[in-house]
Amino acid sequence: MNYRTFKKAGIAALVSVLAACSSGGSSSGASEIEAVDAKEAYGCNVLNIYNWGEYVGEEVIPNFEEAFNAKVNYDMFDSNENMYTRLMGGSAYDVLVPSDYMIERLLKENMLQKLDKDLLTNLDALDPDVVEMQKVYDPTLEYSVPYFHGSVGLIYNTQNVDPAEIEEKGWDILLDEKYKNKVIMYDSQRDAFMIAFKALGYSMNTSDDKEIQEAYEWLRKVNETVNPAYMTDEVIDTMINPNANNPKDIAVVYSGDAAYIMSENEDMDYIEPKQGTNIWSDGMVIPANANCAPLANEFINYVLTYDASYDNSITVGYTSSNKKVTEDISTGDYEGIGAYLPRTGYDKDEVFRFNEVLVQKLSDLWNKVKIN
Repeated sequence: MNYRTFKKAGIAALVSVLAACSSGGSSSGASEIEAVDAKEAYGCNVLNIYNWGEYVGEEVIPNFEEAFNAKVNYDMFDSNENMYTRLMGGSAYDVLVPSDYMIERLLKENMLQKLDKDLLTNLDALDPDVVEMQKVYDPTLEYSVPYFHGSVGLIYNTQNVDPAEIEEKGWDILLDEKYKNKVIMYDSQRDAFMIAFKALGYSMNTSDDKEIQEAYEWLRKVNETVNPAYMTDEVIDTMINPNANNPKDIAVVYSGDAAYIMSENEDMDYIEPKQGTNIWSDGMVIPANANCAPLANEFINYVLTYDASYDNSITVGYTSSNKKVTEDISTGDYEGIGAYLPRTGYDKDEVFRFNEVLVQKLSDLWNKVKIN
């Protein structure tokens, strides 16, 4: 999935203060790991990381480099598929941060190596609910560690949309003519078809041709009824600062983006529709061809520390896999912002599974949806 490409103003200063407080005055934010010289300990000190754009805290990389006397090369991708294409082209990385279904694919294709649990001393910091989600795509919990998690839902302007109405209609509010030209659909075939499947009462992982065709027709009907604008990261600024000449009242968004929008515009609220939605997680993994696997394990362990996890989450806005961090942010900076705490344990919510045949079918139909 595609994530936002911005940072909160002044957040670096805030994170530095918090890191100093939580680590007894140390500004390194690395108090929960044992600092070592990577070259001496592991014979390598260069770490190549491939992550989503703007998906890491301000101090995470420099603090890790300081603690391990290491150099981090940090590349960014904008979709799981682009990341996969680069890997297939021969690029070698030590740490990747793919989404759930892509981790499942990489595992099936033997492109990952097992993690070194002896070096992962902070696994007990993980939120048990996120670990349960992880089991869907990494059943043995041997190849990945959760990074962020969230959901897909609807953000809406409470001044123009009745909360009771959107609660009742859920995804079907996207078929209400009174919101014509007031809706933003996230420009993603996977997310759009998920919405259609859920609105129709189907699994978002269906392979049934009849259900797929019905979902296509549902999306065509959305186009005809509300004429949605198709956006990706632009949705954030659009909902924070509505255009007086063409305001949007409802938008499909990821929960982390919704949390940030709500923190900047008090008129906005977020709902995960009752028909169910996609709950997702991104995880840290080590490719089979990694050049410095021990240091990669150390990095994953470092990200799980309180300071690094707090820095990540408060900077990016998505929900941390570190349980204590999530509790502190949800009762601190994001208190009262429900989007920061994605729904868990709801039986109609699902995690995407890897299904190459379904992806191809949806790709062909998605082009027709966009054309129409």
